[in-house]
Amino acid sequence: MVRRLGGVTDAPDFPVRVRPEVAALPPYKQGKQAGAEAFKLSSNENPFDPLPGVLGRVQAATALNRYPDATAARLRERLGERYGVGADGVHIGAGSVSILAQLVQATAGPGDEVMYAWRSFEAYPWLAVVAGANAVQVPLAAGARHDLDAMAAAVTDRTRAIIVCSPNNPTGPIVTQAEFDAFIAEVPSDILVILDEAYAEFVTDPDAVHGETVLASGAHPNVVVLRTFSKAYGLAGLRVGYAVGHPRILDAARSTAIPLSVTAFGEEAALASLEVEEELLERVGVIADRRDRLAAALREAGWDVPVAQGNFVWLPAGDETLAIAGAFEEAGLIVRPFAGDGIRISVGEEESVDKVLRIAASVVKDLPEGHAGRGLA
Repeated sequence: MVRRLGGVTDAPDFPVRVRPEVAALPPYKQGKQAGAEAFKLSSNENPFDPLPGVLGRVQAATALNRYPDATAARLRERLGERYGVGADGVHIGAGSVSILAQLVQATAGPGDEVMYAWRSFEAYPWLAVVAGANAVQVPLAAGARHDLDAMAAAVTDRTRAIIVCSPNNPTGPIVTQAEFDAFIAEVPSDILVILDEAYAEFVTDPDAVHGETVLASGAHPNVVVLRTFSKAYGLAGLRVGYAVGHPRILDAARSTAIPLSVTAFGEEAALASLEVEEELLERVGVIADRRDRLAAALREAGWDVPVAQGNFVWLPAGDETLAIAGAFEEAGLIVRPFAGDGIRISVGEEESVDKVLRIAASVVKDLPEGHAGRGLA
């Protein structure tokens, strides 16, 4: 069943007039921080420190008294070369989520609809609400995967933007290239389709959709591809993301952007990271291997873990989510619970894997018969 969100709530406790839908919206909740003795597995961060060469470039960028280049021109040009587009076909933001917000605000307003699968990235609902639009949530299909047929069927004349997250955060599965191609052929060409590939570098499935392939065809100028330097490149603390797509769509996003939000340090670190990309992606391979071992061991322990293609795994813990997350936390493992749905566990340091498996194996046996997260015979 498709849910359409857009209710009104009184907000008498505010000292000024606040839009009721915003007053009713909970602030974005970051993954819980970890103490010195705990493993932080709650925010899908890269467990490796930035490479020395990247740190050196950032440390050399000392002009704190000067504004950064508002267009991040050098990074746009470098990424434009990679994707075979001009610099105007690339847009840089303070993390890919900021560009998501810009794109949604540029395309959707009151009475319009923004569609996405659910559960997916927890920012999607509030991006729609803040724009004044209605959020349309299409439930995931079996295996915690996007149901693109249902999403295509849910398109109306009010649909302005559709977000497809591959691999899906927080559940892990990808959308295949064939599935995306069939889907985009069904979507009217004047609807923006955002392919959110924040975790693309971790994907090992050869059938997965690739933004480069979609863009190279030139057949669908309504598709914008999102990527980030926060995950695979280990620059989460510097907030650099980018979009590649039609220059006029990106111009609309640039028009809604907060000026000067990408720092000179962030641009410098991103450029330096691209220069040592081969070494960085070797680390990504280590994380992907660790992820596969973790997911396989969790299944062997009795969990029904969806196919994992990001740098995280998903435990469909359902009503037991908060209690199980508490068991992890007591063991010094800070995970990300989504009450009533499940737990996302980031792939962290190698030393954390055995601890995760030990706690996961100890709690799965207590799940009731027939529980969605239980893969035990």
